[in-house]
Amino acid sequence: MVRRDAAFADLGIDEATLGDAAAVVDVLLAHPALMQRPVGLLGDRGVVARPSERILDLLDLLDG
Repeated sequence: MVRRDAAFADLGIDEATLGDAAAVVDVLLAHPALMQRPVGLLGDRGVVARPSERILDLLDLLDG
């Protein structure tokens, strides 16, 4: 999650409230622009697609 950004500051999010994964997910669902790295999902698998070539690892599962 982008925390050193004007958008984060403008939202007035208190970092102390982001102590657990569920809280972070709630913020990202409400404000997807704060997502720092893209996430690729395929079925029950997922990758953090940074570098972007990591998405190819996920797509390789389609061949298997």
